[in-house]
Amino acid sequence: MAQTSVRQREHAREPSHGSSPGPSNCRAPNPAGRWALIIAGSYAAGLVASVLGVPSPYLLASLLAGIVLALSGGVRERLPGPVNRSSQALVGALMGSHLTPSALMSAAPAALPLTAVTAATIALSVAVAWPLARRGRISRPSAVLGMMPGGSAASVASADELKADARLVAFIQYLRVGLVATTAPLVAHWISGASPAGSTGGGSGHPAGPDLFHFVAGPDQVTGLLTLAAVAAAGVWAGRRLRLPTPALIGPMLAGLVATMSGVVPPFAPAGALQDIVFVLVGLDVGVRFSREAVRRVWRLLPSILAGMAAVCLGCAGLAWIFAKATGTPVIDAYLATTPGGINAVLAAAVTSHGNVALVSTVQSLRLLVVVLITPTIIRRLASPPTRRSG
Repeated sequence: MAQTSVRQREHAREPSHGSSPGPSNCRAPNPAGRWALIIAGSYAAGLVASVLGVPSPYLLASLLAGIVLALSGGVRERLPGPVNRSSQALVGALMGSHLTPSALMSAAPAALPLTAVTAATIALSVAVAWPLARRGRISRPSAVLGMMPGGSAASVASADELKADARLVAFIQYLRVGLVATTAPLVAHWISGASPAGSTGGGSGHPAGPDLFHFVAGPDQVTGLLTLAAVAAAGVWAGRRLRLPTPALIGPMLAGLVATMSGVVPPFAPAGALQDIVFVLVGLDVGVRFSREAVRRVWRLLPSILAGMAAVCLGCAGLAWIFAKATGTPVIDAYLATTPGGINAVLAAAVTSHGNVALVSTVQSLRLLVVVLITPTIIRRLASPPTRRSG
């Protein structure tokens, strides 16, 4: 009896091949294949948003897609680490490629006032972030990183390492991008009297439909892609060896800046479909972190965030007026050069208002680089002991 009983128990443990498969027999979905489908769907959503004229379409569409997937339970894990680090490296290389010798020469006569305006803009952002952190009961790293002007993708990508809440940083940054992208063409039209038609600023870097075979700036795609890979890899390696903050981002940014300023490498900035995919990855990485509690918290903070944004935007407008008076720069150029973020929409507004595109692009790019480089130091100085609350 005892042996029969033991055999029965062992037989019960064995899977029954004739019955329907239980959970142990279900083949788990391939994570790589599932993420490939999610990324492709987010890219398609970004394409639709781009056609509709939404600012920063691939960032915002993928961010919303990630939020929906997270809140619905469709995704319960973060973007794979190697994919996330690769997207950071490409964002850094993109930022480093913005500055060219010719662009710097065009802005050289106003270098001192531009430096002062950049410093004042950063100081203003930090000053606004301080009361936002106290009244909104959020960490100073989250408030400072969210309020910093420009470099939305870079700010979000570096949030984890700076101990900030990437969800909150993304919300603040992309809300400001949307506001600036919406208002900049209208303000430019009001100041210059130019027609705003065509200045919706899709934010993807190529106003028409995407060229699926165009991945880097410049005509030689193969050489450009190889250069981009070398810049990204060398930047990540140098960033780690030098112990830079967010080495996967800042290392490639500095490597890209050096490569661009050297003038001996072909154009390598991510462009077209590759740039859009990078922004999709950045948006997804943040979106999938959201929870229902996080959404409720962000909604409660909305009035304080909007008040802070209004203060920063008005302050930047005041700095633009002072800069214009001090240098003789047209007010429209000064305003577009100093407005906080939304660089693609700002450049589109500069083109349609017949402004100084080189000046606007250079000032915005310089400020972006300065912000990315000094923000980690600012946050480490301001944060720590008094702000042990979760971001």
